[in-house]
Amino acid sequence: MTGAGQARPAALPAGSAGTPWSSGVRRADDGALEVAGVGVAELAADHGTPSYIVDEADFRARARAYRIAFEAAFAAVGTGVDVYYAGKALLTVAVARWAREEGLRVDTASGGELAVALRAGVPGSEIGLHGNNKSDTEIGRAFDNGVGRIIVDSLAEIDRIADLAVERGVVAPVMVRVTTGVHAGGHEYISTAHEDQKFGLSVNLASAVPDADSPAMTALLRILERPSLKLLGIHSHIGSQILDPDGFEAAAAAVLELRAALAARTGVLVEEVDLGGGYGIAYLPGEVALDPERVAKDIASSVADVAARLGTPLPRFSIEPGRAIVGPAGMTLYSVGTVKPVTVGGDGEEPFTRLYVSVDGGMSDNIRPALYGADYHAEIVGRSSDAAPVLARVVGKHCESGDIVVHQVMLPGDVRAGDLLAVAATGAYGRSMASNYNLLLRPPVVAVRDGASRVLVRRETEEDLLGLDQG
Repeated sequence: MTGAGQARPAALPAGSAGTPWSSGVRRADDGALEVAGVGVAELAADHGTPSYIVDEADFRARARAYRIAFEAAFAAVGTGVDVYYAGKALLTVAVARWAREEGLRVDTASGGELAVALRAGVPGSEIGLHGNNKSDTEIGRAFDNGVGRIIVDSLAEIDRIADLAVERGVVAPVMVRVTTGVHAGGHEYISTAHEDQKFGLSVNLASAVPDADSPAMTALLRILERPSLKLLGIHSHIGSQILDPDGFEAAAAAVLELRAALAARTGVLVEEVDLGGGYGIAYLPGEVALDPERVAKDIASSVADVAARLGTPLPRFSIEPGRAIVGPAGMTLYSVGTVKPVTVGGDGEEPFTRLYVSVDGGMSDNIRPALYGADYHAEIVGRSSDAAPVLARVVGKHCESGDIVVHQVMLPGDVRAGDLLAVAATGAYGRSMASNYNLLLRPPVVAVRDGASRVLVRRETEEDLLGLDQG
């Protein structure tokens, strides 16, 4: 355990609107950053760099905020809601426990994520299993542990799950993931409700046969024909890093209309609708995250209006705000190595100098900037500086010119080897998308709370790498 630093923290507007840092971040009198009362120098000394640092109290506060906001908003329109923590953002045994202790359920998307949630003691009934290509083993594990819902992603999967359920002598609880045609999200790769992609079944596209059903309706009808399947409801997910709730409202309307159409044909009014997640966060100073109370009230009001228009009672709802809970709670702490000024320009462009600041990690611990140009904010956090800021690019140590951690940021002109540098809002999709490219060792996940730190996931070692290599 690491004790808190002695310097008294000065006020810093971290964790509030317009900042990407967690609520526990402060600048001490000497200019060094503290997280939940622990100085970054102590964190670096005790755990090394790079390290993923997670502010536990901040995570818990955001989890509570989403649960309370959605429960209140949906109760006001006469229905209930379950909040699922989307494990794909970051899932460790401790993180899964935090989520459950704050009243959240856990959504998983693989056998590995399911194993972690179960190890954390999350009851199967409070776990969902996603995935566009689930294996028989994953489905069987879901059956064995009483997973509360399996989200069907294709027509072929319906028969596979149904047949496996017959073999196990169980009735499988399933939802159908649909694509509504509502496009939202910060990048094409994370917008998941348009038709030309691998997830879900379209509510809009019918086959070439006249008057044929859409794939979504076909799936719902097929599930009702299989006694080994229990149709719980309909699932929709429209994208990620969404900062405008209008997309959720439009998608919810499409799903409720599909629900009403199924009831008109079969008399079956499914009991649950999942509206997915993708709630956006602040990655850069000045950005404002999607407010839980605002989005909860807007969506609740919208679905109530749609249900009234359709003449159908409201279902129970569920949501999955993964990034919005863990993203701002995390940061990555690096050590600076090589610092190199590079003159950029020519061919009629006015030359300018960009300072390339290399750190001891890179695309292996945060692939998002290289994968789809994600923007992050970085600061020198181990000291104060009076040097004039200069245009900088934070890069990693991998053998790729695209190994960029922060594309553009102003850093003190005296940044030098040995400085500690932190990148904000890396709690989501840093560790969960990490790799061993160039055989770098994946960093540890370190939780901080009340002036102390503890390791949730240890740093990989060379023995770990060599232990997998069978020669």
